Amino acid sequence: MKSKIHRVKITQAELHYVGSITVDEDLMEAADIVENEKVQVVNINNGERLETYVIKGARGTGEVCLNGPAARLAQVGDVVILISYAHIDKTEGKAHRPIIIFPDENNQLVS
Repeated sequence: MKSKIHRVKITQAELHYVGSITVDEDLMEAADIVENEKVQVVNINNGERLETYVIKGARGTGEVCLNGPAARLAQVGDVVILISYAHIDKTEGKAHRPIIIFPDENNQLVS
């Protein structure tokens, strides 16, 4: 695990969009996730898991929107965990410390 955004709420689901997950740019930066990076989305409400890529959402909005077919796997208000991974060798792995952020109930960073 490279980084994790732990327990954010889905704010929107857009079935007829090209696919991906849109995430508030503030959350992306805090978790060291870059646009187009592959993430795993784990839905706490229904147990669904999916993989997709991230696109930037408007900064400071708390936006977390599932797009395309993935929109069928969550409802607005569902709580999810976003996890990104990195390939590292065993030596690097022993020293690696993932970045984990815990946004508040409005998907905002807690200072």
